[in-house]
Amino acid sequence: MSDTTSDTSATSVVENPAPETTTGTEHDAAMIEAIGLSKYYGQFVAIEDVSFSVPAGQVAAFLGPNGAGKSTTMKLLTGYLAPSSGQARIGGHLLAEQRLEASRLIGYMPEGGPLYHEMTPQGLLGYAGAARGLSKNEIAERTEYVVAKCSLASVMGKAIGKLSRGYKQRVGMAQALLHDPEVLILDEPTSGLDPNQVAQVRDLIHDLAKNKTILLSTHILREVQAICDRVILINSGRIVFDGPVQDLGDNPDAMEARFRTLTTSDD
Repeated sequence: MSDTTSDTSATSVVENPAPETTTGTEHDAAMIEAIGLSKYYGQFVAIEDVSFSVPAGQVAAFLGPNGAGKSTTMKLLTGYLAPSSGQARIGGHLLAEQRLEASRLIGYMPEGGPLYHEMTPQGLLGYAGAARGLSKNEIAERTEYVVAKCSLASVMGKAIGKLSRGYKQRVGMAQALLHDPEVLILDEPTSGLDPNQVAQVRDLIHDLAKNKTILLSTHILREVQAICDRVILINSGRIVFDGPVQDLGDNPDAMEARFRTLTTSDD
C-alpha cells in the first residue's frame, strides 16, 4: 500500500516523517513511549521509526488497516518482542534495561490473547496473580473485582477452550486488569463481543481512565469517538496521523473517510 493520496492536506501529514503529536501538557508524565521503534524480519519491514508518547491518564486509540503494524508495535511496547532498533519506555523504565520494573506497570491484552485453554478462568487468574507476586488475599480480592467488571461469574469453572470468543476476550481483559496496573495496552478488546458486552467494555474503560493510561487498538471508529482522547494511526509500518479524535473527524462517517484517505491510494 502506498501512503500517497490526492488530498493535499492528507499528503502533508502522510509524508511528514514526524507528524504533529498530542502528548498533553509539559507537566504530564509520559507513561508509554515509543522512541524510533523499528522491527524487521529479513527484508520485510513490519514497522519503521515509530515514535509517540502517551501521557498519564490519556486514552489513545491505535488505528490502522490489518497488517499495518499495530500488534507488532504493542508487542514491542510490552516487551513481548525485541526491536530491531529504537527503544520502548513504560513509566520511565526502558524495556531493554528494566524489563521487570516496566512489566509491573503493564496490563497487556494481546489480540486473541494467548490463554491456557485447558485451564478455567478461576485457575488462570490464580496462576497469573501468583506469577505477578500477589498474595492469596490480593488474588482473592482482585479476582472478585475483575470477575464482576468482566462479567465472568457464570463461566469461572469452565475450561477456557470451551468458551465462546466473547468470553475468551473477557478472560483476557480480566488477566490484564488483575494486578491493577497503571498502564493498559489492549489489542482489539471488543473483538467478538456482542453490543451489550461492547457497551460494558466502554463503561469499564471510561472508569479505568480515571487513574490509568490506556493504549487500545480497534477497527470500530464509533468506539474511538466514544472512549478515546486521541488517535494514533499507522499505515505500512509508519505513523501517518497523531492528534485529537476530532481532528480525524467529528463523526464516524467523517472519521472513516479520513481513515481511508490516509491508508489507501489509487495506485
